[in-house]
Amino acid sequence: MSTTRHPGGTRRAAARRVPPGPPRTATLSLLRKLVVDRLALMSTAARYGDAARLAIGPRTLYFFNHPDHAKHVLADNSANYHKGIGLVQARRALGDGLLTSEGDLWRKQRRVVQPAFQNKRISQQADVIAEEAAKLVARLRARAGGEPVDLVQELTGLTLGVLGRTLLDADLSAHASVGHSFEAVQDQAMFEMVTQGMVPLWTPLPKQLRFRRARRELERVVERLVAERGERPEGDDALSRLVVSVREESDPRVGRQRLRDELVTLLLAGHETTASTLGWTFHLLDRHPEVLERLREEVVGTLGDRLPGYEDLHGLPYTAMVIQEAMRLYPPVWILPRVAQAEDEVGGFHVPAGADVLVCPYTLHRHPAFWTEPERFDPDRFDPKLPKSRPQYAYIPFGAGPRFCVGNHLGMVEATFVLAMVVRELRLSAVPGHRAVPEPMLSLRLGGGLPVRVSALP
Repeated sequence: MSTTRHPGGTRRAAARRVPPGPPRTATLSLLRKLVVDRLALMSTAARYGDAARLAIGPRTLYFFNHPDHAKHVLADNSANYHKGIGLVQARRALGDGLLTSEGDLWRKQRRVVQPAFQNKRISQQADVIAEEAAKLVARLRARAGGEPVDLVQELTGLTLGVLGRTLLDADLSAHASVGHSFEAVQDQAMFEMVTQGMVPLWTPLPKQLRFRRARRELERVVERLVAERGERPEGDDALSRLVVSVREESDPRVGRQRLRDELVTLLLAGHETTASTLGWTFHLLDRHPEVLERLREEVVGTLGDRLPGYEDLHGLPYTAMVIQEAMRLYPPVWILPRVAQAEDEVGGFHVPAGADVLVCPYTLHRHPAFWTEPERFDPDRFDPKLPKSRPQYAYIPFGAGPRFCVGNHLGMVEATFVLAMVVRELRLSAVPGHRAVPEPMLSLRLGGGLPVRVSALP
């Protein structure tokens, strides 16, 4: 029998103990939750303890919900766990970009784009981020006192603008369709995950047709971006680095495909998660006016009426705490699916080769053993002055291990600047009767958007 290294560092034969879970008679109920309420499915699994086994039709899911389990799967033995359900299906649109590739290809791609995300370079882009945030504030101010605004749509436009200027040295304002295209990609990926191959991909269902149109549109956007860059890859942005990198490919077709896959992935991952985080943050602030007031006091005291600069991040600790707490309750990457390449043991439970393994930040961030009153919105949990008593892997909004999100710092700078500038000048009030519904796709979106009324502050 194979051996494996465990979180404690010991080596012993892999155990055959199976995690607890619902009986097979619950398959239909679990399948329904997989289709209509995946967060409820994960919460159901968490009720069985830190590990659970969910038999859903021909597929069995191994759910692990302890910081030690997350550390083992995502870091200590990460080479044994490749990307899993949801992301596998998304590969039809994303290709083998940084989000979905594995092994040597993934390491090569990470080395190419990582310099574009380094802290020093992001600090040099801070003025650009502030300018894009100021444009958002101006657009919202122009709607003050009028009809409700879909804040999610506005935030998506903002994050695409930041992405284009900071990472691609390009203007994405002409490519507003990208956000809608990615919605279709995520819908289709979840559909394929749920149907598990039972519906042929050629079937002309509305969802399938929408996906095909979205994929063609993403191809056109990428082609235009590359054509606009032409033969002048002179900068230090991600697009320049990718153009130079693919020239090393002996087969031009392989190079073009690599470039396409990486750009599509950057377009998705570079805007979706930050827009989701900001949407949930504004939703929570609307429901907790005392937090909003304290946040506004910090922002005004630090910035006055000027645009923020990179050096101001140190003067906005509570702003960062608010964002961190929003990501605890509504992590943009709500699930980290993996497939075990070889049998393993996690938390004393046997994991067979080929098993679907799930680490779920959404439930892990609500684990009562590590979070007091886990459903309560309390930014003070992240006060940097408090002693560090919580395990590192109890909070993983950007993933963990070698595949830790390369854009985490850019995302935090962007979210901090946008949040600070909006709350300083505007009040965003939820439309009465609208219910904010989490929609767990590749990211944890606000289903149905977030309609708000805008009021300008004196």
